[in-house]
Amino acid sequence: MKELKLKPVIMECQMEELTNDEQFLLQKAIESTNNSYAKYSHFHVGAAIQLSNGVVIPGCNQENAAFPAGICAERSAIFAAGAQYPDEAVEVIAIAAREPGGELTSEPVSPCGTCRQVIIETETRFSKPMRILLYGKNRIYVMDGIKNLMPLSFTEF
Repeated sequence: MKELKLKPVIMECQMEELTNDEQFLLQKAIESTNNSYAKYSHFHVGAAIQLSNGVVIPGCNQENAAFPAGICAERSAIFAAGAQYPDEAVEVIAIAAREPGGELTSEPVSPCGTCRQVIIETETRFSKPMRILLYGKNRIYVMDGIKNLMPLSFTEF
């Protein structure tokens, strides 16, 4: 038996180390947390994506008492982009969250498993990994492609 050593590449930085475009996108994700409807979890998540044509599309989580009828911020942004710009690849996705008390999270929040699968499908669809920015007040994680969070991903046959 042979052991496989998978080595995800995740960079850690502060806001000022990012490009102006990346800072702008993270600001949009932070702003999107204010549009979240999180009546049950009180965990407000915002996302913003930049498409290959430069268009920025925000998203936020929307909860529903009939769980799982709600949707995560990442999927709301990606699906809105697919509906409006079906031929444009997602270049970058930025994600931020607010805790139940309303403060931005100290540590970065990563996508749930369902969102990770949607991101891998989007990357596969356009044959291009997207840059992922995960915001926390203490640090920001940056990676190129969802395979850094999900190295053994499920893709179509």
